[in-house]
Amino acid sequence: MHPALHSWRDELPAAFVRGLAVLCGLAVLSVFCAWVFQSPKTIRVITPMHQSEWTEIERPFPAFVLSIPEAADVPSRYVIRRHAEGGGRKDILALGDPDSASPYLVVEIYRPGSEIGRFAGPQAAIAATAAALEPVALRSTEEPLVSKFGPLSIIPFETSKGTPHHCLAFVRTYDDPRLQLSGWFCQGGADFIERSTLACALDRLTLLFAGSEPKVGALFAQAELNRSFCGQRDPILASTPKYKLLWKALATRPEPRRIGR
Repeated sequence: MHPALHSWRDELPAAFVRGLAVLCGLAVLSVFCAWVFQSPKTIRVITPMHQSEWTEIERPFPAFVLSIPEAADVPSRYVIRRHAEGGGRKDILALGDPDSASPYLVVEIYRPGSEIGRFAGPQAAIAATAAALEPVALRSTEEPLVSKFGPLSIIPFETSKGTPHHCLAFVRTYDDPRLQLSGWFCQGGADFIERSTLACALDRLTLLFAGSEPKVGALFAQAELNRSFCGQRDPILASTPKYKLLWKALATRPEPRRIGR
């Protein structure tokens, strides 16, 4: 065999291996350079949205009614909220505008499910339910308010958000049926709502239907027996008495405003 041809055959594998090594080295170098000089990636941090424990029911079917003839032209609202896990229910009746200096009344009937073991104390309950008003200077009064629902714990407070109000809050809890009645009656200015005015407003709170809770029906039936008709206990002479100070309005109005009808 010719010497030149023999040398070419011997050198071919070594040259091929060296070329392949060079190509591999260039490939690794190019990948490294691309990684070093690439623009930094933007890592998006997804913040989980807070889901409220309470869900507002669309087109609520009212279970309670609050008839205030003196506030026939005042805006009203009825809201039902359900607890997503525990199954508790809150019926909230609101009368008035919280952003104005005119009177503002809220009544909440809370029938808890398994979401709580026991009701909070009066001040804690009011601080939670009236959180949107940012209540300040909450203080309990020693003397309870006599009403058709029995003695109510009274919590005066002032609002620190929006139009300043002086509010008289109330709380009453029942063990059987398991129910909490709470709310507040506010007005602008430096004075609180009179205790008798609050009791008269709650005199107008009645039950439309109890559904599958006969004990709730019995509770409201007993409350009707205790009704004072805003200080005029004779239902024949004053079945729906006019109470001028209840809404700082004229005694005569058109058809009574009923929240929940």
